[in-house]
Amino acid sequence: MRTFGVEEELLIVDPVTGEPLALADALLTGRKLAADDAPDKPRIPDPHDPARNDGDTGLTAELKLEQIETQTRPCLDYEELLLQIRQGRALADRAAKKHHARVAALATSPIASTTHTTPNPRYATMQERFGLTVHEQLTCGFHVHTFVESPEEGVAVIDRIRDKLAVLTALSANSPYWNGVETGFESYRTQAWNRWPTSGPSQIFGTHSMYRRVVTRLLDSGVLLDEGMIYFDARLSRNHPTVEVRVADVCLHAEDAALIAVLVRGLVESASREWRAGVDPAPVPTVLLKMAAWQASNCGLRGDLLDFGTFRPAPAEEVVEALVDYVAPVLAEQGELELAREGARRIIDRGTGSEQQRRAMQEGLAASSDVAAGLAAVVAHAVDVSMRQAEAITVREQAPVLLRVRQS
Repeated sequence: MRTFGVEEELLIVDPVTGEPLALADALLTGRKLAADDAPDKPRIPDPHDPARNDGDTGLTAELKLEQIETQTRPCLDYEELLLQIRQGRALADRAAKKHHARVAALATSPIASTTHTTPNPRYATMQERFGLTVHEQLTCGFHVHTFVESPEEGVAVIDRIRDKLAVLTALSANSPYWNGVETGFESYRTQAWNRWPTSGPSQIFGTHSMYRRVVTRLLDSGVLLDEGMIYFDARLSRNHPTVEVRVADVCLHAEDAALIAVLVRGLVESASREWRAGVDPAPVPTVLLKMAAWQASNCGLRGDLLDFGTFRPAPAEEVVEALVDYVAPVLAEQGELELAREGARRIIDRGTGSEQQRRAMQEGLAASSDVAAGLAAVVAHAVDVSMRQAEAITVREQAPVLLRVRQS
């Protein structure tokens, strides 16, 4: 069974107004922000690293100060991962409460605000180079790392999961509002994030040498500052023997987040088996993958998705069920098939985070016709849902979990 771990990006908010607060530096007490901090430090910690200090939270600075990131350690199963996700949320929220703030699992801020970039030469260069994209980059994603035995296996996996990743965007959709506006999208984070030059689905690479050749060509173009800006939907980690899948919104419910991770691990193992059996990746044009990602971002589970077999419209529920069926042999071996079926059904029946945000908005407007009050109610609801069960975790129960400002 492959180990897997996740990174969750959480929004720091005012518990009354719902406004994002630039408090990450205050939450990350005990670590002075150095101007020469490396842009992409190791993220999922290696439990066998002799230099690791289990009492150290491993705090580092990233792009925006309105967000905080938690990381799990490598896990073996859903229950272990779910506990660590809740531990990370509890740890971040306790840190925020010390500054009269809270954290919320929101992929974009419902309320408009001015964002603040961490004072760092690299980020200053990014601001100058990419302008409004950096200025507005207040988005919270959910990244899943899954162990691979070699870079060659990792590239083989990336080539064979690329056509199925849009389904995860739809399942995790949790960003209908942007700067105080109803966007009409279920995952507007996907739209905002895809303004970066390397974001989105990638080509079929075939070999690790070709993957490296493409990365080198991208860096040689002079557009990117460094390899940390390779933002493919699925990429090889620079610091760990993992494939990192980056398409999901941060989820309101911790159990939904753990489900997404289970599905990703199932995809990775299924893809690896296909590679070892000599099954070629589906030759889907990248432009069709972009279309599928756009559709998932726009419709979530409310309408049709593009079926990952035919790339024609199909009811979202059927496409989600097809994804679970695809990884069913692996999940059955790991004892997670029924868990995955029940989890997917739970999201379909209850609604995605975006659907829940809209219901909270309507309830807020019913109590007050003021739009600002409605949006504040959305944030309050997100804080409540994000922290359910996490708040009950005691300090003694918490294993050390890494906190970081959002990675870019």
